[in-house]
Amino acid sequence: MSLISKNEIVDLHDVNQENCISIFIPTHRAGKKVLQKEDALALKNQLKDVKNKLAEKGINTDDINKITEPVQQLIDNSSFWREQSDGLAIFIADGFSKTYSLPLHFEEFNYISNSFYLKPLLPMFVGDGDFYLLMLERSNVKLYKCSQHSLVEITIDDLIPETKQDRVGFDYEEKNLQFRTQQAGDGHVMYHGQEAATGKRKNEIKKYLRAINDGLAPLLREGNFPMLIASQDFLFDMYKGVNTYPKLMEENLKVDFSDTTIFEVHELAWERIATEFDRERKDKIALFLKEQGTGKTAIGIEEILPAAFNGKVDALFCENKSDIFGSYKEENNSIVVTQSEENDSTISLMNAAAVKTFLSGGEVYLLDKEEMPNPNSRINALFRY
Repeated sequence: MSLISKNEIVDLHDVNQENCISIFIPTHRAGKKVLQKEDALALKNQLKDVKNKLAEKGINTDDINKITEPVQQLIDNSSFWREQSDGLAIFIADGFSKTYSLPLHFEEFNYISNSFYLKPLLPMFVGDGDFYLLMLERSNVKLYKCSQHSLVEITIDDLIPETKQDRVGFDYEEKNLQFRTQQAGDGHVMYHGQEAATGKRKNEIKKYLRAINDGLAPLLREGNFPMLIASQDFLFDMYKGVNTYPKLMEENLKVDFSDTTIFEVHELAWERIATEFDRERKDKIALFLKEQGTGKTAIGIEEILPAAFNGKVDALFCENKSDIFGSYKEENNSIVVTQSEENDSTISLMNAAAVKTFLSGGEVYLLDKEEMPNPNSRINALFRY
């Protein structure tokens, strides 16, 4: 099991067979429902429904059991259910099987078509932008590239001085940075000798921090992500004075490094920075409302789906827990919308629009009806041109 990357979305999209089966269920990380095997039962019910659909298509029992065997193995694997996140997504076809345990809540759902149903996975890639997390201590500096669901350390040992002494050339008096458990009147952590960190000593620290900034600069030049610094206030204030990275966050994340794991820091960092990425969604909605009537927006699958196939959609807004089924012929942009769900002659048109938009570099937002830019349609689009 693993989180999912854009390349894996591409690989899943490239699978085209007569019976591509997608199954989604909500799962639980721990607790009574895990012990009572409710998640396994939910998957068992979805598998039963999938088998019935395949039988209705005239597929014999042996072939059905063969194609669905990977799902049955998961149902029977008790240890598998003790290692879950919030949602389980399974994709199977003849000779193909992929399973993802993800921090997303799914409604119980299955879909059989000539391609997989990938729309529910796309929230993993919006509101989940990349950012840098710089852990800044006097003698321990680490850089991470993060998203909401991932944390990867970037090796910087050869880019920055290992300690302040390596940079300024002589020992620093430890007493000037010793942690004091007492809190100042305004709630800020105080340090023995902090008020004395002026003049020569302050310049020594700034030299060290400038060396860190200069060492990271070539690396950070390759990225365009916000950077959040986890540090004590006085170090952050000094670092801001030497920083040249334009997307440094205005405030630092105050952390007790002695009593906090990197995973806890990551969670706190996402809580702090999440609003930066949610602003992108709000900005896209605001731009949609501003551009209505100019030809740069559309509502309705008939106009949006061909635009998605042509890479024209910058932002797609889909009503969550809703769908649009029908048929589409790309060669002449012929679209027929039906009222029924998927069958041998129909597909999810909303899924097709979402996946094509995503693979073309557009953003896909799954929203509640009241959040839609134009709630009179289940699908809205903001065009690039």
